[in-house]
This record gives sequence, structure tokens and C-alpha cells, in this order.
Amino acid sequence: MRRRQVLKLGLQACAVASARYAEAQTARAFRFGTTPVFLDDQAGFLGRWAQYLGEAMDTKVEFVQRRTYRDIMALLGTEAVDAAWICGFPWVVNKAQLHGISVPRYRGAPLYQSYLIVPSGDTTSASPLDMRGKVFAYSDPDSNSGYLVPRTSLIQAGADPNHFFSRTFFTWGHRNVVQAVATGLAQAGAVDGYVWDTLQLVAPAMTAKTRVAWRSAWYGFPPIATRSSLDALTEQRFASALLGMDKTPVGQRLLNELNLGSFGAFQPEVFDGIVRLVAVNSRA
Repeated sequence: MRRRQVLKLGLQACAVASARYAEAQTARAFRFGTTPVFLDDQAGFLGRWAQYLGEAMDTKVEFVQRRTYRDIMALLGTEAVDAAWICGFPWVVNKAQLHGISVPRYRGAPLYQSYLIVPSGDTTSASPLDMRGKVFAYSDPDSNSGYLVPRTSLIQAGADPNHFFSRTFFTWGHRNVVQAVATGLAQAGAVDGYVWDTLQLVAPAMTAKTRVAWRSAWYGFPPIATRSSLDALTEQRFASALLGMDKTPVGQRLLNELNLGSFGAFQPEVFDGIVRLVAVNSRA
């Protein structure tokens, strides 16, 4: 009888432990990685967005912010985050390990441009080739608009981007590129056109000190992707919550704060232009 009681208690303990483990797994937050964005009230916005997504997904959502795209990609690779808003450049390079969920729609299309910006007092610069010998600000070494595009433009024009400028540096954020040019820390910089356009609405005093000297061709807008190991049900819930934002009043308000029309369906073909940029740089 004693052996049976011990066995029974052992089985009960295992059952309790299994139930607690299952409960912990169910309660585990969905983690969404981002790099710094342009919003002044960034923490407040992300809190509201997390609440919206959490209610739509019926699970807790947490935002995980890191300084660089490389940091975010590392978190995806180690399953420390479940999804991330990345850039087209790291998507192209790492797409075998990712699932594309959405390409946001900006001004009606899943596209954006790289802007070459200069101080507002510079009224003559009109192309990347006019930047020879200047101090130049890049955003992030894994940014399409803030690094890949300006470098490729120079390579295609026959210039060596490694020896073209007097000095270059990374600001680790598109808003920081605008700030660097506006304050004279840099004589020019490459920035996400969507970010500059949005800052013109929310921080006009900053953008007024800069001028868009050149606009690139159109490229696939920075996408949202999940790690490929994420379970299908969670991925589907996330996609539904994200793609349905423009259909609810709260979602529409959040989109307005982001200056976006919607989170559209994923379209891999819009990144073909970035694929070509990567190929040009790999041969240089």
C-alpha cells in the first residue's frame, strides 16, 4: 500500500509539474523586436501597440528594442524574439531563416526611397557624386536606404565608397542621421525617405535644417518577419492581428502615428531591387 501511495503521489507531482509547464508555455509573451524609430513618445506608442496586438492575438506581447539590425537578427537567430521589424537588406541576406509576414504600405504602396540629405544651406549638391571629400553619416551597416543604396550608387558611377568621403560614421538610427546633418556633425547623410518624410510632420524644426538633395529608385519597404521556427498557429495569429490593423479604429490610430496606411500582405518580389544591390556590392 505504501509503495502504491508513493507511486500515486509521484504521478500527481508529475501531473502538477506538467500542468505548470504547460501554463508557463501558454503564458509566455510573444516578443517583437524593433530598432529605434522616429517617435518622440516611443515607449508610450510601443505600449499601446503591444496592448492592441496582445488583445488581437489573445496573448501577452512584449517589444524588445535593440540599437542595430544586427542585434535584432541575432535575437531572431537565437529565438530570443519571435518576430521583428527589420530592413530589406537583412531580409534578402537571411530570408532562408525567416518567414515574411508583412510589407507595410506607405502612401499606397509597399515601397520607399533612400534620401541623400545635406544641410539646408547647401543648395547645389544634387547627387551622391557631389559628396566627394565630405563627412558622411550612414545609418546602419545593415540598412538598405542608410548604407547599401548610397554605396551602390557610387560603385555604379565608378567611385570607390571606401575612399570617396573624407570621413564616415554610423549614427545607428535614421533620425540620428537627420540630427547629425541638421547640427553640422555631418555634411551629408543617407536616410530612409519614409523616416525623413514623417519627421517633417512630427519634428519639422529638425528637417527644416536639412534638404533632400537626391532620391533613389523605389525599393521594398522594411518588412516584418518571424523566425522560421515559430509555430504556425502563433504566426497566423500575429499575421492576422497585424494585417487587420487598418480595419479597426484603434488600429487605424496606431497606423496614423506610424504614418502608414496599413500593414499589407508580404510580397517577396518587391525586394528584387535590393537583391540586385547586394549583388553589385558583393562584386565590388
